[in-house]
Amino acid sequence: MLFVYYPKCSTCRKAKKWLDDQGISYEERDIVADNPTAGDLRAWHAKSGLPLKRFFNTSGMLYREQGLAKKLPSMSEEDQLALLATDGMLVKRPILVTDDTAIPGFREAAWAEAIAASRS
Repeated sequence: MLFVYYPKCSTCRKAKKWLDDQGISYEERDIVADNPTAGDLRAWHAKSGLPLKRFFNTSGMLYREQGLAKKLPSMSEEDQLALLATDGMLVKRPILVTDDTAIPGFREAAWAEAIAASRS
């Protein structure tokens, strides 16, 4: 199991504490120090079954500064993945990646379900 996070993010710290409290073992990956590649993001997006927009940190400063709300609809999926791969701060975090799924953002119920499914 992979836990992709930004150490200074309060939601990421909350998610990390939750994982630790559940006794779940995972590999950590700092999203800024080890920015996901377009290949990583493509694989996670495929596993997630979610729209690619869900992988963008839409509340982040970088997202707003670049005016991405207006630009994304006209960009191809490959261009969006390439853009996400340029800076970890553009990526929604934390991300939980299991063998079967990838979930951007911390939603306790969704994470618990994914972890239970990965153990069965």
